[in-house]
Amino acid sequence: MAGGATRRRGIIAEINVTPLVDIMLVLLIIFMLTAHLIAKQAIEVELPHATQSTALPPSTLAITLQRDGALFLDDRPVTPDELRAAVRAAVAKDPKSQAIITGDKAVSHGRVVWVLDTVKSLGVTSFAIQIDPTELVAPGGG
Repeated sequence: MAGGATRRRGIIAEINVTPLVDIMLVLLIIFMLTAHLIAKQAIEVELPHATQSTALPPSTLAITLQRDGALFLDDRPVTPDELRAAVRAAVAKDPKSQAIITGDKAVSHGRVVWVLDTVKSLGVTSFAIQIDPTELVAPGGG
């Protein structure tokens, strides 16, 4: 035989981890670079400082519905007509007015929908329903 000795190879019981480590390091570098680009989506500019500012946050209307049917706007009792007038005035003053609606869990769904419909029809496009995130009770569970 022209080549010499024939060697019998046994079972390879070792895993070469060098290629695995190389691939993981490349993936880590790619992740670090893309994470930096994702987190930095805005153009960085250094804004000048001023003591007087005209940019105000949008006005927020706090509307509360109580269990007994009472309606409050910014912690003062109002009638539905007064609510409409106040929302109209707020939207006329600031078109980006927001509303936060707080309702007792015993208030009917229809009443909350009425408030949402009222504020939306008068021009408030940004609103939220306030909840208590600590109370995680299944519906109908009390």
